[in-house]
Order: sequence, then structure tokens, then C-alpha cells
Amino acid sequence: MIAALQASRVNWLGLTTIGVVLLIWQAAVQSGLLSFEFLPAPSAIFEGLIALIASGDLVREIASTMTSVLIGWLIALVIGVSAGLLLGSSRALRRYSIASIEFLRPLPGIAFLPVGLLLFGFSTTMELFVIVLPVLWPILIGTMGGVIAVPVRLYEVARTLRLTRTEVIRKIFLPAAAPTIFVGARISLTLALVLAVIAEMIGNPQGLGYAIVREQQAMRPDVMFAYVFVVGLLGIAINAVATALGSRIPILSPQGVAK
Repeated sequence: MIAALQASRVNWLGLTTIGVVLLIWQAAVQSGLLSFEFLPAPSAIFEGLIALIASGDLVREIASTMTSVLIGWLIALVIGVSAGLLLGSSRALRRYSIASIEFLRPLPGIAFLPVGLLLFGFSTTMELFVIVLPVLWPILIGTMGGVIAVPVRLYEVARTLRLTRTEVIRKIFLPAAAPTIFVGARISLTLALVLAVIAEMIGNPQGLGYAIVREQQAMRPDVMFAYVFVVGLLGIAINAVATALGSRIPILSPQGVAK
């Protein structure tokens, strides 16, 4: 029953489309219709992927990238939720801070790369710096919006029960804002992967991003595309795990909060 339910959630039409595109790509390269010198056929990319798995290089690069992604995301989660709770619960603080937030939030993550390189050089610390700053905004905005949307009746309940400030945050603000916090956190996790790969391409000599550039410079397009393929799979896996987690925790859905 469970297996059938999970199978029904698979986007078979989307998977079929991907399969058709790969078949067309393979046929076009083999027939000479696509004659780009460094565009390998999907079969060659698959062979490169198998070689990476067998050598152990792929596991090391994934571990390096995902370590930076998770550490950077966790730092952003702590900062974003804490700041969002403060801003959401204080109208005066929002009045003084919202202009600065709206100025910084649209800045692209890549804009922080030169600053990170100047401050930390070519290092993992630079990569974390590039990840944290852009990633915290969806979490902060989601948390702040969730707290602002707390119904007035809950404040009245808190006053009636004489809850302390800490109890109000723990028993009212966090449960009420949990769905929007989760949405922001899920978006930020995928964004963290993108920023980590970009940072590794330019300023950190390890991880999947660096591996893509390294193989491109070594004129090994089959292996380079294999790494690109792995980055895409990681993005899908991260989103799938986060979505599955959210569907199994009642408080992360509006219906769960209503109950």
C-alpha cells in the first residue's frame, strides 16, 4: 500500500521527457548532427560517472560540498530564525531594520564572492561566507512573516496564562510560524547547494564545483558533465527529502497548525 502510494507520487511524465531528451541527444551526437567537439554523448557521460564512482573521487567531492552546504545552511537557519522572531515580534525593530533588509536581500549570492575572497582567501571559510549571507534571507523573511501573522487571540491567551517572553516564543510564535519557516528553510537548502558549487568553482579548491572546473581544464568533458549531472541529482534529492520530511510532520502544514 505504502509502496503504491509512493509510486503514484513519481512524476512519470517528467521522467519520460528526460529519457526522450537523452535518447535524442545520444542519436544526434552519434549521427553527427551535433558536432560540437566537447559535447559527449549521454553514454560517454554515464561511463565517466561509473569511473568516478569506482575511483572514489565522486564520494570525496560530494562529501566536501555537502558538508559546506549543511554547515552553511544550519548557520543561516539559526541566524534567520532568531532574527525573524525578533523582527516579527517587535514593530519598532522592524521599522528601523526593514529598509536595510530590503536593500541587502536582492543582492545575488555571487556578489559576495569578491568580499569573501578578500576576507578569507581560497578556503572553506570563504565558501561558508558566500553561502550564509544569501541563504538566511528566505528563512528570516519566512519566520518574520509567520510571527506577524500570529492571530491576536493567541496574544490574549498568552496574557491570560501569564506566559513569559520565552514561553510565548516557544509555545506560540514558533508553532504558528513553523510552516513558513519550513518553506524558507527548504528553499534555502537548495540555494545553499547552488552557492556552494559556485564558490568552489572560483574560490575553494575542493568539492563538486572545483571538480567541474578541473575536468573542464583537463579537456575531459565526459567527466565534467558527469559531475554536473551529480549536482542536479543532489538538488532533486535534497528537495525530495525536505518535502517528505515536511509531509510527515503535522505542525509544518497549515492544517496541522489549525488543529
